[in-house]
Amino acid sequence: MTRSFGDGDSKLLVLKGIDLDVRCGDITMLVGPSGCGKTTLISIIAGTLAADAGELVVFDNDLRKMRKSALTRFRAQNIGFIFQQFHLIPTLTCIENASVPLLIQGGSTRQAEKKARAMLERVGLGDHMKKRPAQLSGGQQQRVAIARALVHEPRLVICDEPTAALDAKNGRVVMELFEHVAKSPERAVIIVTHDNRIFQHANRIASMDDGAVFDVHDVDGSKPLPEHLTHIAHA
Repeated sequence: MTRSFGDGDSKLLVLKGIDLDVRCGDITMLVGPSGCGKTTLISIIAGTLAADAGELVVFDNDLRKMRKSALTRFRAQNIGFIFQQFHLIPTLTCIENASVPLLIQGGSTRQAEKKARAMLERVGLGDHMKKRPAQLSGGQQQRVAIARALVHEPRLVICDEPTAALDAKNGRVVMELFEHVAKSPERAVIIVTHDNRIFQHANRIASMDDGAVFDVHDVDGSKPLPEHLTHIAHA
């Protein structure tokens, strides 16, 4: 898979032939220096950005061959995306923000808010249901974004730095939730991270540099991580 931006002399090749399999039932972490193409790659996997060439198969569906309307429906039903900048709707409360994916699928407000309430409680925000994003800390906003991404039980969860704004305690809560989500053999979790505190929760760690994946490491708690991973610091 390849992806470039710009034209002519200003054209920049960001992804240079990505070859990566993500297994269901696993948490796959994607690591590498800033600017190496991680966010571009997960945006393509999520169907929010198109690749220039190559094949993109998600649950036996080639997203590059889908019509726009079909792709939109597929994403709404199957993908939960946690953005690094949260992208919460400022005029909505926490419970309303977390309900959005279910409402998009056509669910009733009552049922959507019931499920959103349960998910917000799981991420430790049971006392903040009626607050708006501006009334929350950065870490609390991030947990609302996580609840929103998981509330409709998507088969693929894609996260861009989901623990970056969280302290160690809340980071563990979130990662345990991701582990629970990933245990289903029909689901997969992809996490872009610089946070080496959470490497222990991964099943596989794919390392990127200069627009390519150069190593995929199966995590085994009894074996040390490759040297290039031990130098990745918590951002």
